[in-house]
Amino acid sequence: MRGTITQTYICSGSPGRETSKRLNMSLTSILSAEAIENAVKDCQGIAKINQHHWTLMNISPTAPDSFCYKKFFQLCGLSQKSPQEVKDVFRIIDEDNSGFIEEAELKFFLQRFFPGARTLTEKEIKSLLTAADDDSDGKIGAEEFQTMVLS
Repeated sequence: MRGTITQTYICSGSPGRETSKRLNMSLTSILSAEAIENAVKDCQGIAKINQHHWTLMNISPTAPDSFCYKKFFQLCGLSQKSPQEVKDVFRIIDEDNSGFIEEAELKFFLQRFFPGARTLTEKEIKSLLTAADDDSDGKIGAEEFQTMVLS
């Protein structure tokens, strides 16, 4: 499921026993659905909500290569969140749980927030990488993401 992460933690119990605790986290547990909707609308076109799910209608979508990550983070409310909440969002975007957001994951960046959203263009992906990839390893780590979002 896009926009949701489930992590399993192994906790020590009595000797020889382990218990697992699941933490279910979604973007809407951190950001409001309305703020996400507004941010996606700004990037893509018009979003319409019906009783059961969101439907994107590509009415007057913005031009390709127009994604502005700073504006997106501001509109969805992420730039006003705590460093820990930003790291939680990072873990949701890091779909393969590698500890990094790679180019392939950046392509579907908007879809992590809203399943029907458009993919980012190569130019937009490069712009995000340039803004965040401080160590030039071609991927974005949690600290790099946090710095980009909160700066």
